[in-house]
Amino acid sequence: MITGKQRAYLRSLANNMDPIFQIGKNGVEEEAFLKQLEEALEARELIKVKVLENSGLMAREASNSICEKIGCEGIQAIGSKIVLYKKSSKKPKIELPR
Repeated sequence: MITGKQRAYLRSLANNMDPIFQIGKNGVEEEAFLKQLEEALEARELIKVKVLENSGLMAREASNSICEKIGCEGIQAIGSKIVLYKKSSKKPKIELPR
């Protein structure tokens, strides 16, 4: 579980990031999409995703659904963008404050 201080730190890191994935009309149910998200989280630990209007999902719903399926942390959901974090099991890059 991430503390408020750690969440704020991760939000500050994600501030300058561009979204690397888009959630469209297929939603978050597609297995290949979830696998790509997991691989990106393993490599980067922190990613930003854009939720398109045609997905039929709000950003918070998409974040909750993804986090439930792949076991990551939803850091932020603002407008149409979500920020996800999952500590890398092989080579952690981000050092969280205590």
